[in-house]
Amino acid sequence: MQKKATNDTLKQVAIELEKVTEAALFSHVYPDGDCLGSMLALGLALERMGKKIFLYNASPIPDSLKFLPGIEQITDSLPQQLPETLIFIDCADFDRIDINGLTKDVLLGKKVLNIDHHISNDYFGTINWVDSKAAATGEMIYRLIRKLGIKIYKDIAVNMYTAIITDTGRFSFSNTTPKSFKIAAELVRTGIDLVHINNILFEEKSLAQTRLLYKALSNLELLHGGTIAIIALSKSDFETSGAEESLSEGLVNYARNIEKVEAAALLKEIDYSDIKVSFRSNSWLDVNEVAQKLGGGGHVRASGCTINLPFKEAKQKVIFALEEALNIERDC
Repeated sequence: MQKKATNDTLKQVAIELEKVTEAALFSHVYPDGDCLGSMLALGLALERMGKKIFLYNASPIPDSLKFLPGIEQITDSLPQQLPETLIFIDCADFDRIDINGLTKDVLLGKKVLNIDHHISNDYFGTINWVDSKAAATGEMIYRLIRKLGIKIYKDIAVNMYTAIITDTGRFSFSNTTPKSFKIAAELVRTGIDLVHINNILFEEKSLAQTRLLYKALSNLELLHGGTIAIIALSKSDFETSGAEESLSEGLVNYARNIEKVEAAALLKEIDYSDIKVSFRSNSWLDVNEVAQKLGGGGHVRASGCTINLPFKEAKQKVIFALEEALNIERDC
């Protein structure tokens, strides 16, 4: 397997995609705007090249992303025989994909294209195009589609714009670069409806989502002299709110945005001993390192992991990890 990305990786990926007649595209569990938007944009582009495409994601599609063009093509069932080319989008490692219980052996003998922007990517593909400086995988897909010479129609543009705007927090997160704005401007020129997209992604809230926000804010705790903010949502919180797990997207930012907070975490009890954690930091703490110590990963300012412990034990483990990280970095 290729150990690191090179300057020729984009070219390699484009050459491989030009050769294939069919391919399967995969994105990570608990999908967000970047992974789905990027996968759909590339899938639609490949279809315009005459390729047979299969789109897979094991998780339910969040309601806020069901407007994406081509979303109906995504399935949670595998074909009887996988194509020879498998494309993994926005996946830091193979474990981020739930392929009906299949192990990594499914990759043996396949051409595996790994396209991702997470600094924690473990380069599990035969070709690994990993650019941790990209604000979103959607930016990489934009470059790839341009490299393939495919015209960016409105349906492709909507998906890529969604990928970029969600992973940059409407261009407000520290990962946003001049390139993010430049690509977004090109996508806007296709005539996409910015007001409609922004309303769906950021403004419209269901009653269940509003109730979940109330639960989250009620459960919020400040620790470590006000530098750590924790929101913990139990399975019961989701049930009483009538909210699905996907409706918790972005709640961690309410904790992160509190004055003096450096590190924030959102814990969600998916099931007993299945706790999903999202980390965020503001100025200097590397939460990718925190997440990696807990079996996860991501970016310097945004990361996540899954902890297989009872809810209260998982919460204490997260608090200890954040306190330890803050103390270590202060002493350095």
